[in-house]
Amino acid sequence: MSVTTDNTQPVRQHLIDPEVCIRCNTCEETCPVDAITHDGRNYVVKFEVCEGCMACVPPCPTGAIDSWRNVDPATPHTLADQYAWDVLPDTTELDQLEASTGGAAATPAEVREITERATAGHGGPALAPWSAAHPYVNLYTPERPVTATVSGNHRLTAEDASNEVHHIVLDFGATPFPVLEGQSIGIIPPGTDAQGKPHLLRMYSVASPREGERPGYNNLALTIKRVTHDHEGQPAPGVASNYMCDLKKGDPVRVTGPYGSAFLMPNHPGASIMMICTGTGSAPMRAITERRRRRMHLKEPGELLLFFGARSPGELPYFGPLQKLPESFIDINLAFSRVPGEPRKYVQDCVRERADKVLQWLNNDNCYIYVCGLKGMEAGVIEAFRDICRAAGSDWDALRPRLLEQGRFHIETY
Repeated sequence: MSVTTDNTQPVRQHLIDPEVCIRCNTCEETCPVDAITHDGRNYVVKFEVCEGCMACVPPCPTGAIDSWRNVDPATPHTLADQYAWDVLPDTTELDQLEASTGGAAATPAEVREITERATAGHGGPALAPWSAAHPYVNLYTPERPVTATVSGNHRLTAEDASNEVHHIVLDFGATPFPVLEGQSIGIIPPGTDAQGKPHLLRMYSVASPREGERPGYNNLALTIKRVTHDHEGQPAPGVASNYMCDLKKGDPVRVTGPYGSAFLMPNHPGASIMMICTGTGSAPMRAITERRRRRMHLKEPGELLLFFGARSPGELPYFGPLQKLPESFIDINLAFSRVPGEPRKYVQDCVRERADKVLQWLNNDNCYIYVCGLKGMEAGVIEAFRDICRAAGSDWDALRPRLLEQGRFHIETY
């Protein structure tokens, strides 16, 4: 919060701790005034744009975003400064004036008021479902990671598919590593980057339920695509993805986390879950589905509705296992965009085809919606929701804040 009495007083500059930040993009997505940006290493805050509204603070999974320094308003830390940091700058004598300037004196009630005001019209931060289990977060940090062992590495997509996706199982042995469906972990690749600095960790969603990939064992699964090109099609081998996809059984892996306290599945048995995903965005959906599959014998009333998109069946992760799930257990809607001789179909097209059911679920307080995948699919899905609501005489933009407030709407795109 950068309000001061005059221009001679120090101001609070909002910063992001590069040691703690896991580069998940949540802060940049949440900021209502586009004050946050990033390069290949660091997420940074534009001093002249940030309004200190606190909207980005509650969703941050690590607390890296809640970092501040008192500075002279004429000489704040520049973006170039922030891009070059490996650690936050040391505090100075200006920080000792914090109490007198009022920069950090906001009460919890004031922070809530500021956050609510800042997020009005922007949807606000997502909340976990009311019945979600308690998540454990930040048990292991980049400075103090845990070492897991690869117990399995299986290619999910066809050999001739353009996307190579792997299902990788990590065993934590006797080290506690509790995770819930929807949480993520960090992977620290070995070696250094072009500047000689250790590689930054990469985040991956957990693809197994809370009991582990193999129940009774301290393990979990990941769904990882080997990255060879960037979004523009230029060659750009992914450091972490190639490292992970090449791992062999018995190899050690440095892991941080768990992360995530909002993108969690509901626990109460009457909850119905709508899942919309593409590619490796299927990881948390697979975890949710597997959790429910293992409880099928309980005959819980909640339903599952899945919209899943890929270029072709051979490039759809978990395509084979999906075909074995009974229709009475899960309502599956697949979209393929590159099948020869067939029109292109995307997940938002499937959503529109099921407009009646989607509308019913959007207005059902026991329905929870999860969207995960490439950033490009998010706008299409939101527009499909908007069109479905409009056709029924309702307003998606009025409904969305209510869904967020109830912990019923969750998006993770990248």
